Amino acid sequence: MHNDSKRFDFFVRPVLIRILLVAVAMTIAIVIGAMIGYAIGGSNPFRVFLPSTWGHLLDFVR
Repeated sequence: MHNDSKRFDFFVRPVLIRILLVAVAMTIAIVIGAMIGYAIGGSNPFRVFLPSTWGHLLDFVR
C-alpha cells in the first residue's frame, strides 16, 4: 500500500500538475486573445465578458 503512494507521488502527480498548468495557461491565452481581438475591432476589450456579446456570437454561429 505504501509503495502505491510513492508511485502516485512520483509519476501521477507531476503529470496532473502539468495538465492543470496547461489548462490554466490555455484559458488565460483564450481570454487575452479574445480581448485583443475585440479591441482590434474598435470596441472596449472588456465588453468581451458581457453575456450579450456571447449571445450574439452564438446566434452568428448558428
